[in-house]
Formats: sequence, C-alpha cells, structure tokens
Amino acid sequence: MTNTDIPPAADSAPSSSNSIAAAGDGAGGAVIGLDIGGTKTRGVRFEAGRAVADESVGSSNVQNVSREEAARHLAELFARIGGGAVAQVYAGAGGIDTDDDAAALAALIAPLVPGARITVVHDSRLLLAAGGASTGVAVIAGTGSAAWGRNGAGEEARAGGWGYLLGDEGSGYWLGREAVRHSLRRMNQGLEPDELTTALLASCGVDHPNKLIALFHSAETGRRYWAQQARLVVDAANAGHATSQELVDQAGRDLAGLAEQALRQLGLDGPVILGSGLGMNVPRLQESFRSALAAAGISDVRVLDQEPVFGVLRLVAENG
Repeated sequence: MTNTDIPPAADSAPSSSNSIAAAGDGAGGAVIGLDIGGTKTRGVRFEAGRAVADESVGSSNVQNVSREEAARHLAELFARIGGGAVAQVYAGAGGIDTDDDAAALAALIAPLVPGARITVVHDSRLLLAAGGASTGVAVIAGTGSAAWGRNGAGEEARAGGWGYLLGDEGSGYWLGREAVRHSLRRMNQGLEPDELTTALLASCGVDHPNKLIALFHSAETGRRYWAQQARLVVDAANAGHATSQELVDQAGRDLAGLAEQALRQLGLDGPVILGSGLGMNVPRLQESFRSALAAAGISDVRVLDQEPVFGVLRLVAENG
C-alpha cells in the first residue's frame, strides 16, 4: 500500500515513504486529518491531541471527481479548518494505489497549507488505526470496498480495492447496481415491479424499469449516484424483502472474503475491523460478515465505533 510523505518546503530532508512527521501541538502547529471517500471529504483539525474543528464537504477523490472539483472541495474545507499554524496534513483516500496517485492528491493539498508536511495513504490505513489496532486487517465497506492490513513484521497486504469497474464487491455501488439488475431481470421475466424496484424507480425519477438502462449508462449518473441507492436495498431488506436480504447477506460474505484474503497473506488470525458507511451502519451486513469469518475460524472481528479520520493521531504517534 503506497504512502507518500511530502515534507514542508523549508525542510530539505528527502521525501520518504516510511518517514512521517510528528504531530504538531498547540505551539508547533495543528494536525489536520482528512478522510477522502467517494462521496464526501471529512476534515478534522487536531490541536494538542484534541479535535477542535470537524467539517465535511463533497468528495475530493480524484478517482471519482475531476481535479477541478476535488481542488474546489479541498479549498472549501481548508477555508473552514486550515487557518493558523498547521504542522501536518495526514490524508487517507480511496484509490491511492501508487506513489503517483498519492503525489497527485498531495499536490492539490499543498497550496492550501504552505509549510505543512503532507502524508497521503490509502484510507483503509486510517480505519485500522481508528479501530485501535497497529496490526490486523481493516475492511472498507462504503461507496467502494477494500481490505488492507499489516502484521508485526511490518508486512502489508491488500485485497480488492480495484474500483467499481473491476470489483468493489460488497460496496454501496455494488448494492445499487444489483438493485438495477434485479429490476431488469423482473422486467425481462414479465413480472410486475416489486417493492425494491418500485422504490428504485421513485428514487431515480423514472416510471419504467426499462428506463433504468439508459440512466445507468448516462453521464448524469455515476459511481456515487448508484452507491446512494444502496439505502433502498437495506431498507427493503429490513422490511422483509427476500431478494434484498440475500443481497445484503452476500455483501457481508464478499467483504469477509476480502478480509480473509488479506489475513492469509499476513499470517494473522485477527483482528478484523469493519468500517465506513455500510460497514458501520447496517446490522444485517455486520452479522453476515461475522458469520462468514467465524466459519473460517476468525473470531476477533470488530465494527468501528468512531470515524476513520480519528485514526490520524494514532498513525502520527506511531510513525512520528
């Protein structure tokens, strides 16, 4: 998993993927943590180890929005929380798979915090730290999905995280897409719209399942749009809709499969920490996730109880 650490302009030390500046305190400057997902960017300003500002704006992930939109959202966020002395910005984002990915995001942040050290990592690293673990596997179940972990020897492993065209199984996007596929299958079978299809048509503002095809492929919608439809599947599952229940259960199993892959690579049996929007807020998915891992002999499974961005201070402390 890549990690880009850009020192402040006045620091002549070379950039290093294993070197992270220590957290600033009230005198030396604040630490700003960023959790950049496919739907929103959350920023928290920490001073002397305490959160003093917490704001959210639209996504700044260049895998999901244009560089111009990402830069605009970052500028809006830093206008709210970036004033005064800032020692370090520590950003976790989905789709950070290479040093070039990390450097591109860091380049958007740098003009907003002159003199600050900027560290960019994959967002799953924030999740593991927020779960109170230094080793183990973190599983993201949000707009997209991925698993990442590390063991005591410092070895890292990942599973999934390939993006919506290649994977993202168990994610919000996956659930939204499967709702569309379910509706189209019923249409082809000559069946009337069921409760999931009816809710999907209303949410999308169309009056027939056939119109979902053009809408799905249109420029008007995208990964975030269809990920937002996942809530319809969750609601229908909670109301007893059998197909929706099967989809949520399958999402949990698929996410557990990602965790198991990463654990095997690392030679670990836990902990596994499940986080992000779906992972933290859908009990049925959590139950399926736990059951699938239990069947594989993995019992140390935790659901994140705070937002991943709050793992920043632990990461800074561990690597400072």
